[in-house]
Amino acid sequence: MANQVKEVSIGDVVNRSVEFEEDLKGEIMNINVGPSHPSTHGVLRLKVELDGEAVVKVEPVVGYLHRGDEKIAENMTYNQFIPYTDRLDYIAPLANNVAYVLAVEKLAGLEVPPRCQAIRLICCELARISSHLLGVGVYGMDTGALTVFMYTFTEREKLYTLFEQLTGARFTTSYTRIGGLARDLPEGWLGNVLNFLNQFEPVVEEIDKLLTRNRIFYDRTVGVGAISKEEAISYGITGPNLRASGVAYDLRKSNPYCGYEQYDFDVPVGSKGDCYDRWLVRMEEIRQSVRIVRQAINQIPDGPWYAEEAKKIYAPPKSKVLSSMEELIQNFMLVTEGPQMPAGEVYFEAENPKGSLGFYIVSKGGGVPYRLKIRAPSFCNLSILPQLLKGCMVADIPVVLGSIDFVLGECDR
Repeated sequence: MANQVKEVSIGDVVNRSVEFEEDLKGEIMNINVGPSHPSTHGVLRLKVELDGEAVVKVEPVVGYLHRGDEKIAENMTYNQFIPYTDRLDYIAPLANNVAYVLAVEKLAGLEVPPRCQAIRLICCELARISSHLLGVGVYGMDTGALTVFMYTFTEREKLYTLFEQLTGARFTTSYTRIGGLARDLPEGWLGNVLNFLNQFEPVVEEIDKLLTRNRIFYDRTVGVGAISKEEAISYGITGPNLRASGVAYDLRKSNPYCGYEQYDFDVPVGSKGDCYDRWLVRMEEIRQSVRIVRQAINQIPDGPWYAEEAKKIYAPPKSKVLSSMEELIQNFMLVTEGPQMPAGEVYFEAENPKGSLGFYIVSKGGGVPYRLKIRAPSFCNLSILPQLLKGCMVADIPVVLGSIDFVLGECDR
């Protein structure tokens, strides 16, 4: 990469990528970065070739966390696979649940009632806040700022308490169901969410003050790891990384689901696509998610939290299973054979915190998918690493990795 001066978000800063020539005169040294966790945000291995401090070549090695989720899905009923989606982007399991279930509901031709949509939307946005909090906190550590992580992790723990009140679990929630939810909102839960948001917003501004104008953070991120619009699109990058490159693409706006079209929110977009822009986009997305959740709570409708027409898919209440022969038979058939789906194939994408999470399902009828393919945003986002890190310095590697904010759980699947 040429040593050029580029315009950046604040002031003019020299792009610190080193100049490369075909005839490298230095001695090439090969090193491994990772797969130690958490040095590379998971079990990611980078085979790096160095000329002094300059990165000549990078080869990402993935697959250390491979579990064969897609093949597992083809040997399980549609309902049984829901807990496995928790283990994809395990930082945002609630959002994974919703994306998968919406794909199956598209196959079944199901539409859930407004209250169910609103609850799912709240879950997705709280998951986005939780995911971005960990992302920006660890990003701060990658650039040498530990204090930010203390702030973000504290707030994330408060969110986990809310998730536990809602789902009974802090981490692997498995809350969403095909045709509805596991249960309605517990009494007082929305009030607890509002109390969290009220104390959380000042903390966001404190985090912003700690790093956004911090001279060290600024110097380490501005002009580093820049991704152009064209590169982002050609590599299939989505989510905050794509929007930081100046592409205003957000599935919540372009292909709304869960009633997103009813809410007023902005899509933050960067200008240069460098590490600094990716920080700014995620910080603003946290604010926009707070804004969406407030609107959803203020206008949440009454009514059922599952689709009435999904009775043959949705498990009956345990009280009726133990007292009614019809519900007992229905529960037995769902457990043994799975919900019966029509033949066909569908694809659905949701705007997850890491990017576009897609599920492609091929059905030949019956209770088990014939084929299931997961479009993992982290896998696509990592594909640009060989291009992105070439020409950087060794010290830039953790900064670039932190700015991409990936999760190996969904990358390896």
